[in-house]
Amino acid sequence: MLAAKRLEAMMELEENLKAQYQVQFDAKDAEIARITKENDEQKAALAKQLELIQSLSTEAAANNKVAQQNRELHQRCENLKEEIDTQKQRTKSLQKDLERERAELAELKKFDPAKMKQNLDASKKKLAERTVSNDLLQKSLNKTKAENTELQAQLKVLEAKLAALET
Repeated sequence: MLAAKRLEAMMELEENLKAQYQVQFDAKDAEIARITKENDEQKAALAKQLELIQSLSTEAAANNKVAQQNRELHQRCENLKEEIDTQKQRTKSLQKDLERERAELAELKKFDPAKMKQNLDASKKKLAERTVSNDLLQKSLNKTKAENTELQAQLKVLEAKLAALET
């Protein structure tokens, strides 16, 4: 009997304590639910940010590759321009040499016919060599110009791609 009374007293005490602290339990449960929801939202935001970072790093790598290609193409273009200038100077030099040879030939025509014929033949050989050389230089110049035009077109395409990637 005493045990039953104690058991009843304990149950009554438990109910009183539950009644007193139920509001606090409900508040703590609500706070736990709110914190769990915030935690889930933060995890979702972190996942989205991680995905964005990964996509941006991929785009940055692609942009770096395009930028490197642009630098390389620009350097090649500059080198080709320098080579063209060198070829132009060489062509001018060869043209000046050709003019000197023609002047020399004209001068030789005024003198001894036998020597003139020999000098004429020699001058013709030199002229032919220089003409062949000049033709080769002209072909090289034309090829270089075509390559330069092609490279500039490629550069424009790459710049357009870069502009598209930047937007």
